[in-house]
Amino acid sequence: MTAPLRDRGRARVVIIGAGIVGCSLADELTARGWREVTVLDQGPLPAPGGSTSHAPGLVFQTGPSKTMTEFAAYTVRKLGSLDVDGLPCFHPVGGLEIATTEARWADLHRKAGLAASWGVRGELLDAQQCKKLWPLLDEGRVLGGLYTPDDGLARALPACRAQMARAEGRGARFLGRHTVTGIERAAGAVTGVVTDHGVFPADHVVSAAGFWGPVIGSLAGVDVPLLPLAHQYATTAPLPELAGLNDPREEASRPILRYQDRDLYFREHVDRIGIGSYAHRPLPVDPFTVPAYDDAPVMPSSLPFTAEDFAPSWRDSVGLLPALGGSRVADGFNGVFSFTPDGMPVLGESRTLRGFWLAEAVWVTHSAGVAKAVAEWMSDGRPATDVHECDLTRFEDAQRSPAYIAERGAQSFVEVYDVIHPLQPLEQPRPLRTSPFYPRQQELGAAFLEAGGWERPHWYEANAPLAEGLDLPERDAWAARYWSPIAAAEAAVTRERVALYDMTPLRRLEVSGPGALDFLQRMTTNQLAKKPGAVTYTLLLDETGGIRSDLTVARLAPDHFQLGANSPADLDWLLRHAPGDVHVRDITSGTCCIGVWGPLARALVQPLTRDDFSHGAFGYFRAKRTHIGHVPVTALRLSYVGELGWELYTTADLGLRLWDTLWAAGREHGVIAAGRSAFNSLRLEKGYRSWGHDMTTEHDPYEAGLGFAVRPAKGDFLGRAALEGRSEETATRKLACLTLDDPTANVLGKEPVLRDGVPVGYVTSAAYGYTLGRCIAYAWLPATAAVPGTALHLDYFGQRFAATVAQEPLFDPQMTRIRR
Repeated sequence: MTAPLRDRGRARVVIIGAGIVGCSLADELTARGWREVTVLDQGPLPAPGGSTSHAPGLVFQTGPSKTMTEFAAYTVRKLGSLDVDGLPCFHPVGGLEIATTEARWADLHRKAGLAASWGVRGELLDAQQCKKLWPLLDEGRVLGGLYTPDDGLARALPACRAQMARAEGRGARFLGRHTVTGIERAAGAVTGVVTDHGVFPADHVVSAAGFWGPVIGSLAGVDVPLLPLAHQYATTAPLPELAGLNDPREEASRPILRYQDRDLYFREHVDRIGIGSYAHRPLPVDPFTVPAYDDAPVMPSSLPFTAEDFAPSWRDSVGLLPALGGSRVADGFNGVFSFTPDGMPVLGESRTLRGFWLAEAVWVTHSAGVAKAVAEWMSDGRPATDVHECDLTRFEDAQRSPAYIAERGAQSFVEVYDVIHPLQPLEQPRPLRTSPFYPRQQELGAAFLEAGGWERPHWYEANAPLAEGLDLPERDAWAARYWSPIAAAEAAVTRERVALYDMTPLRRLEVSGPGALDFLQRMTTNQLAKKPGAVTYTLLLDETGGIRSDLTVARLAPDHFQLGANSPADLDWLLRHAPGDVHVRDITSGTCCIGVWGPLARALVQPLTRDDFSHGAFGYFRAKRTHIGHVPVTALRLSYVGELGWELYTTADLGLRLWDTLWAAGREHGVIAAGRSAFNSLRLEKGYRSWGHDMTTEHDPYEAGLGFAVRPAKGDFLGRAALEGRSEETATRKLACLTLDDPTANVLGKEPVLRDGVPVGYVTSAAYGYTLGRCIAYAWLPATAAVPGTALHLDYFGQRFAATVAQEPLFDPQMTRIRR
């Protein structure tokens, strides 16, 4: 929803929660012209007793998520510009992460690369340099560290005060001691907030209630998938080694210290050290039973310290900082804050209750950045930063059960400081979602990874004999995780014979009704006014021309379309815009899909159907309803691996029969089952983009190399006006294809790209191209560096790999293998 500037002075906004997120949001909204802003909290102000009131204030900016890093970077900039009582609200003491194991030391090299990718200053240090920054360290335990000088300590409560004052100066009001008891609504939209002091009319309500988010959500009939958990924080007795070192007003002078090999962090409190621990058992908290402020022994978010849980962490702390051996834990508490199933915030407006927004599961680290994004979303219809990883719509229905949220939320706590591989799946609850082919995949020894709750085969042990004797470069330990040389064999068979791919987890939507064509024409970029049987690749844009998603749209009948989409957000987006004569529904769970691809795909499929599957009768990007043996299917002639073939869809109850029919017919052609690892390699050889990795709302079609999917001449569509005047020639940045010069080198994604030693971009997707015999990496680069032939380097765990920008596609540029 976009609020025109002229309406922002009249629109009534109620923010529930006066912690760091609520105060930051009030400041950001009023800075954008919103005037009727009321912030409510059940506790006294300015310290109402939520997570902000006890936050230790650590801000480490760098992580695997570009979005979260940008949120943290904005928080550093904003809080650094605020001051209260003569002190800035952010103290840039820096951050130091140390490694005491080889695995962590390697990971810090990777993290230094992430910092370079996202524009954060960072430097790898040896043990002696770490000791110089933190003299209390036992340097004999330390292999090295990552120093980030712009990280530091946020003074959360003063930051709340500063932003409250600014927002109040623009007309906002903050009301403590107001307990929310209900959310009023009418005609599918919020109309007010009920409290113990009366009703506050509202056009927009934002839940920034922290770990009380599920409570507020229940009042609105909107589920909030987060789990409150208690986290231990202890403070030592005064240490002689710190006596006189720190200004009592500033509290600290040395960097925040993270000892992630033992799930610990440390910060100075004048002459004491604060110690935070994630090493203990998960301690879930029921937000519906948390006492009110006046009934809590200290405050609602501060629970009694459980010394027995902290004892191992104290021993580890003394081991790293021997000076603690003469000290003790003087104070401690178990502080409550929020975790989600994937560790990310929950942001955005509910579709089922218009005007009800979530800004939940946000830590102080990212608070101002999140507030800015939500304020932009409310004001302009979209945030400037891509937020698909945080969008409240990202979870599948199967991921919204209380049991799932509890189990995965607790696991998120356990893994806060773990070294997580980008392909590493969560372990439980599994299996949750399986395709109808699952029994056959198990028989073939599928190696399953998980995404979106789906079990996804990445390779099959049954194909191991095919990998014997392959001449493949040796992989380092990181690149070898969740990988097998079998993937190379599966890719080769796809190129040489034929393979079956389980495409069931890819989302399928059905759009139907008298207005279906007009609706899809307005929502997407390509020309869809084609005869039934046509399939079109197209894009969903937002109002600024950013790519929300990419789709394949099959017109099965004049008023019936099948869409290949990406995430639950696509369904949500279409439902938000669909008129009354259009029906949009997700058919993924009730259907399944097999990709039959390879030079022998036609030889396999044609004998099983009476319909003509020749190129002349069933061309590329065409659809046909037919039968494969006894199974009715919708066949789409598409290929995301660059080979002849079809996507064959049927209902879930007939899926196993379809697999068995194709498998039996394919034996004479040497058919195999192939997994996602081979698929990803083949799609990169062909230059096919993956939304959410290679492009997001931050990129337009011309920058992403997808201008061919935009047809302005067809008429108006969402985002068309924003694209006027843009073209591939005017793009200042581009998604470029790189090949690594050394055929033995590998990268995995998110590595920085350097030109003349200076970071100029970052890798989005990467995989070894088995057909080409070298690694392929797609990367965002300045247009001046995206010219084929340009020499660059990729930084991989501190190694510099030479790479060259290549003309794409790398494989079969004439499309002769697909169109035959």
